[in-house]
Amino acid sequence: MIVTNVVINFSFLHSTKVNQPQARRPSNAPYYPKMKFSAAIISLSFLYGTSAFAPNSRVGISTTAPTALNKDFAPIGSRSATDASSTELGLFFMNTMKRRSEAKKAGNAKTGDAITEKEVRALFDLWNSALATGDSRIVANRYAKNPVLLPTVSDEPRTDFDSVKDYFDSFLLKKPQGKILDGQIHIGDGWASDMGIYEFTMGATGDKVKARYTYNYIKEDGIWKIQHHHSSVLPEEVAMGKAITEDGVRGLFSLWN
Repeated sequence: MIVTNVVINFSFLHSTKVNQPQARRPSNAPYYPKMKFSAAIISLSFLYGTSAFAPNSRVGISTTAPTALNKDFAPIGSRSATDASSTELGLFFMNTMKRRSEAKKAGNAKTGDAITEKEVRALFDLWNSALATGDSRIVANRYAKNPVLLPTVSDEPRTDFDSVKDYFDSFLLKKPQGKILDGQIHIGDGWASDMGIYEFTMGATGDKVKARYTYNYIKEDGIWKIQHHHSSVLPEEVAMGKAITEDGVRGLFSLWN
C-alpha cells in the first residue's frame, strides 16, 4: 500500500509540473534535470524496503498468492505451514513407527515359519537317517506329540510315541533304507506335505519294495515334525493283477514278516 501511494503521488506531482508553465531559468543557474527523478527513486526504494520489515497484521496468513508452482506447498509463515501442531506430528510419528514395527514382526514370523520345497524333502532324509541308526526311539522322536502313523504292514494306527516306537521296533530289524521315486510337495501356513512313491531296500535281505507315502509336517516347538504318515503298497501291482517281479513278491513277504 505504501509503495502504491508513493507511485501515485510521484506520478501526480510529475504530471502537474508538466502542465504548469515553466519559469525561465537564469542562464547562469546550473540545471540538474535528473536530481528530482533520482531523489524520487531513492525515496521509493527506501519506503518499499522498510515495508518489508513491517509486521503482518494477520499473523499466520500467507501474503504470497498461490501460483502454479507453489499452490500445493504452503510458504513459510502461512496458516497451513504453522497449524500442524506438535500433537499431529506426534501422532504421525507414532503411527509410522507402529506400522514399521508390525511389518517387522510379520516379516520375522513369516521368515521363522517359512520352509522351501528343498527343506521339505530334507525332512524325509532326516527320517531316513533315523532309520539307519536302528534305534526306534530316534525314529519315533521324528514324529509330533500327537501323530497319526498308518504303517505299511500294520492294521493298527499309531497315535503316540510308544505305539510309533513299537512299530519300528520290528520294522528296523529289516534294516530298511528308503528313497523317493516321485513326489509332490505342498506348502501352507505353518505346514507342509510331501506325497508320492518311495522305495525301500531291506538291508537284511536285499529285497526292494515300492509303496505310496504321505507325510504331513507341522512346526512343533520350533522343529518340523511328522504329524501324519501314511504308507501302503501299490494296489495295482497286487490287487489288479499287474505283473510283478520275483523281487516284488519277496518284498511283500518281507513286509508281512
